Amino acid sequence: MGLILNAGISLYLIKAATIAFISIGFLIFLINYSPFLKKIFPDYTLQLGGLIGNTSFLGIPIANALIEAKFLPDDVINLSVGFDLGTTLFAWIFGPFFLQEKVRQIKLLNIKKFSIALISSPASKGIIGVLIAYSLGLEEEFGNWLSLPTTIVINLAILVVGTRLGIITNNKNKINELNKPFKYSILLKLLIFPSIIFFVCKTLNFGLDQATATVIQSGTPSAISTILMAEAYKYNQQTAAQIVFSTTLISFITIPFLALLVNLFY
Repeated sequence: MGLILNAGISLYLIKAATIAFISIGFLIFLINYSPFLKKIFPDYTLQLGGLIGNTSFLGIPIANALIEAKFLPDDVINLSVGFDLGTTLFAWIFGPFFLQEKVRQIKLLNIKKFSIALISSPASKGIIGVLIAYSLGLEEEFGNWLSLPTTIVINLAILVVGTRLGIITNNKNKINELNKPFKYSILLKLLIFPSIIFFVCKTLNFGLDQATATVIQSGTPSAISTILMAEAYKYNQQTAAQIVFSTTLISFITIPFLALLVNLFY
């Protein structure tokens, strides 16, 4: 809510949220209905790990750092927040369904549970809060009030990610030994998905700065939420941890690489 109010509701924010939500949904659908792709990404943990990015904890701080360094203009924060909104909305609505045993077996969504998941999503709550603020004409006041808490939460979130990765590193299992499914998921998250978003930005005639900001958000490492959901439903926790750990380390190389490629070929 704080991020949206500070960024302001704009066409770019809505576009970025829509791009993130539809792109992830389409790719999940494509993977599960293509025998070839389903063989490469056989379970939902690999799929979510390859598509749900750490936009809140790393993507937005990276965008803010690039804005402060004058590498990107101020208005691209709308795109960063929008992409985070779409990603978070998809992850917390559909992620719990995909990881539940009953849903994995029958592949059907219960409308009542779906509605509850939609309302309970952090992104949905933020949207509701923003709409209330705008309806009362208090968007500027609420934005100012939430500015400090938002900054504190984002920075604490970065510490949480670092702490969680430290726990993963100390795991007795050999987390750095990756088999092919892990490698494909890492490749999807850090290179293939950002490439798809690059062409989407081209199609929608985004400017260079807007495309750079959006592609960077799509190329963030796998979200810590994939671990939280996997642990909550006792489904492939180690797989989720491996993907988050590996993509986070590799992203220190791939994110600057993506920014360079967008500036060279856009």
